[in-house]
Amino acid sequence: MNKAINKSKIKSEIESKADFSKIRYAQVWEDADVLLAGLQIEPHDVCLAIASAGDNALSMLAQNPAKVVALDLNPAQIYCLELRVAAYKTLSHKELLEFMGSRSSSSRQEYYQRCRAQLTPQAGTFWDGKQSEFIKYGIGGIGKFEQYFRIFKDWIVPFVHSKSTVQKLFETSSEEERHVFFDKTWNSWRWRFLIRIFFSETVMGKIGRDPEFFSYVKSSFSEHVFKKIAYGMRQQNPAKNPYLYWIFNGTHGETLPFALRRENFDKIKQNLHKLEWHLMSVEAYAEHCKNNGTVISKFNLSNIFEYMSEKSYATTLKTLIDLARPGARLLYWNMMVPRRCPVDLQHKINPQLEISKSLHAEDKAIFYSDLVIEDVK
Repeated sequence: MNKAINKSKIKSEIESKADFSKIRYAQVWEDADVLLAGLQIEPHDVCLAIASAGDNALSMLAQNPAKVVALDLNPAQIYCLELRVAAYKTLSHKELLEFMGSRSSSSRQEYYQRCRAQLTPQAGTFWDGKQSEFIKYGIGGIGKFEQYFRIFKDWIVPFVHSKSTVQKLFETSSEEERHVFFDKTWNSWRWRFLIRIFFSETVMGKIGRDPEFFSYVKSSFSEHVFKKIAYGMRQQNPAKNPYLYWIFNGTHGETLPFALRRENFDKIKQNLHKLEWHLMSVEAYAEHCKNNGTVISKFNLSNIFEYMSEKSYATTLKTLIDLARPGARLLYWNMMVPRRCPVDLQHKINPQLEISKSLHAEDKAIFYSDLVIEDVK
């Protein structure tokens, strides 16, 4: 349910810099299993989430909280969430997987027409203009980030590895076998060279992420990606990683992200009435909460702090702490820009270092360098 909130003049730092008119992420590239294990949502919790494409906000509903409030600066991302809500209300689980793009389908236009009546006029107009795209790739395959990976899958990977080699990557194996496969077969000079070119800040900024998202990055993004992919292929099991599977296949394999698993479908569907979403920054929503006395107990903040200066990060973190219930938990990721509670706010925060480290090692969304979990005193 979407409840209108008067727009605030308070804006996030990134809001005035990046283009927020297109679908950047047609699916959420953050591991909901890690998110939920870290947040430990309980029935009394009022939760705040960065909407992105909506998958993880919906995953939070499966924990039966009191409420989940999803925010985003980009109307296209809000429309992604809105269409997902319509799909959970209207489609079967099998149909949802086909509509998302997790499975192949010739029925996506039919599914959309069934969902269309659930959409607001603005969302309906937006998605009417995207039909040719999502009929081909599914609604989870048409964001700028997903298009970037599709170019990688269709044009870069075949230059390096055969289809049989890619298939072997996703065959269940022991850690020792994965190490040998990566070192002896996968990690060729062509692989290393093309990773460094394709995942450079220049190429990623043009066809992947907005260049402004790299404003505070001080190290090599391609080197970071190379190391993280190596970790995901060697230390983790690619056969159990839906994010890696999508990157190399353009669909999901037998292992699905949390929100798309059969056992979670009904739980999410039954709690859709507890979800609301707003087109606004966390700073603006914090002002709204301050004015009406709302307190938040669980925060899914994605990696929003990477797009802020250290000063803006500290200011925003303090704002969120001030609207949090005592004992509230904040969870956020860092990819390339280190963000942890600054010294002058440490008297208000208990960092949960052990659980952060443990869950980060399990994180199937391998591109993040750090997972931060902090409790408000």
